[in-house]
Amino acid sequence: MRGTQNCGLYQKLNNYIKKHMALSLPFLKRDSRKKRAQIIAVDLGSRTTKAVLIERRGEILALTRYVLLDAPIFEKKISPELLADHLRAVADTLGNTTKFITVAVGLNDALVRQVELPQIPIDEMRQILKVNPKGYLQQDLPNHAFDCYILPPRQLPTPGKNAEATRAGTATPKLKVVVAAAKQQLVADFMRAANIASLTMDGMIPGVIGPINAFEQALPEVYAKETVALVDIGFKHTSVSVLDRGELALNRMINLGGDQLTAGLAEAMSISYAEAEGIKVGMAPEVESALQMQVVPLGREIRASLDFFEHQQDRPVTQVYVSGGSARSEMIIQMLHAELLAECKTWNPTGFLQLALPGQQAVEVDHIAPQLTVAIGAALAAF
Repeated sequence: MRGTQNCGLYQKLNNYIKKHMALSLPFLKRDSRKKRAQIIAVDLGSRTTKAVLIERRGEILALTRYVLLDAPIFEKKISPELLADHLRAVADTLGNTTKFITVAVGLNDALVRQVELPQIPIDEMRQILKVNPKGYLQQDLPNHAFDCYILPPRQLPTPGKNAEATRAGTATPKLKVVVAAAKQQLVADFMRAANIASLTMDGMIPGVIGPINAFEQALPEVYAKETVALVDIGFKHTSVSVLDRGELALNRMINLGGDQLTAGLAEAMSISYAEAEGIKVGMAPEVESALQMQVVPLGREIRASLDFFEHQQDRPVTQVYVSGGSARSEMIIQMLHAELLAECKTWNPTGFLQLALPGQQAVEVDHIAPQLTVAIGAALAAF
């Protein structure tokens, strides 16, 4: 009987994946989907899991609790059972006020690209990408789920222009579309983990989109009118996204993160990893030269990404906004500024939220906020 029940569960999961074949992007507006009153959003890091509980209060979104927990230890792939235990621990720590959960998919696990596609329904776009991913995304992606978001045009078309183009026999203009893809098995495993944990998987968000989504709400004028770069320094990887007046023009993953900065600093100064981490964030002046040796390679990789965009589009990146745990170090921000030859600054992903946090969390949130960027951006998918 137990085996039969499990087969039924697997069948339901497989049917769901086959039916939807999609990830839920945070900026994808699903009018038919019920908007959530509360959501747990989880950023599963390599070392630390960051999660937030956000709720709607009329027209306001409120951050009511957050949590940082040690990430589960596993070798190559986390099992649904271990992930379920971890998600349950997150929900328990946040107070178990809702069962709806959104998970940010790691930089290694989700692909995000901007492409041009014909003017067809989104379901047909997904099917085209499934059949011919190499033609649009420059790589084969077997057994992947796809989702699309049509970027609104910057300017409304001139009245009669499309009709004239049609009479002239020119092709219908294509749409700019943001595409996300992840392995169907990953989607199925995450859904199974949520089910085991008695939670409801509300969405899976590409982690690279989290900072973009939060930035749009925190600094809407800059987002809509300027050309800027968002740099999120994670534990193992760093994401670089160039936003050009509200459009994702470039995104790249760099295989350097806070772990390499700390490990390199520890080796250079012959101190422990824990000591190096404390000094790195604490801005001790005696570590400046040793830390700079670790930051320079990261800065050069980021600069290469900005150069690529600027040469392609002939537009300068005016400012670089940095988030992630390493963004808490003023010294690292200053070093990146010198390496990138562009203004670098931190930003507050909680700035647009009402803060309704308990005791100590209310005191610590300004210090912790850069680490919550991806989780906050993921949460916005539900509202």
